Amino acid sequence: MPERTVPVTTEAKNPVTREETRQEGRYLIPPVDIYETPEGLTVLADLPGVDRENADIRVENNTLTIQGKSSHIAQGDPVYTEYSLLNFFRQFQLSEAVDQEKISADLKNGTLVIHIPKVEKAKPKKIIVNVS
Repeated sequence: MPERTVPVTTEAKNPVTREETRQEGRYLIPPVDIYETPEGLTVLADLPGVDRENADIRVENNTLTIQGKSSHIAQGDPVYTEYSLLNFFRQFQLSEAVDQEKISADLKNGTLVIHIPKVEKAKPKKIIVNVS
């Protein structure tokens, strides 16, 4: 599954009075592990600080897109901040051997698990040899 991550763009901003450690339009590339089984692929992605409502997983034009907006667990308005959390973004090119209609995803404790099943004809099939 080749990766197709879009490049990070940095845009000129208005001058600020304090140093900014993170820019608003930047993304982090989440680390992933990809496992292949006879049934399909399993993608594990680390998305710390992302909850279910802020996770956006989609497939379009044979491209799997993982987006996540991270948020602080502390409630209220910040009085002073030295850093801000960045959002996550990563894309992968899917082959024709996967069933895009049956892709599912689970998010628990900052770990995203995406199940990508193979199409029926791409699954390995054991052929029984008859002896006569």
